[in-house]
Amino acid sequence: MTPRLAAHIQVSALIRRIEGEGGSGVVLAKGDREAGAILLLLCDRGAPKTVLERVLDVSGSYRWRRVGPQYIQGYQEVNAYMERRRRSDDDLWLVELDIAGVERFAAEMTAMG
Repeated sequence: MTPRLAAHIQVSALIRRIEGEGGSGVVLAKGDREAGAILLLLCDRGAPKTVLERVLDVSGSYRWRRVGPQYIQGYQEVNAYMERRRRSDDDLWLVELDIAGVERFAAEMTAMG
């Protein structure tokens, strides 16, 4: 099993990366500092596009995968999904990242783990 980076460190690093690429990031809800799950809401110029979650795969490594609504029309459905998840897991981090080229970023995240 691959050890995972503490949640608060990974969230901070992701926000710095996005800001370094000209985007912005904000923590919508803080979870457990060390072991909290992380949901990333990826937006392009304020429009929600996809949701990623850090999960443990069958090989014991942590990876990012797409979760939530398949076709996102706006914040209403994304917020409903994220609120349901947060109600069932109060250790969950909710993070919104807004970056140009969001599909490229999502593809990189899901490919590299």
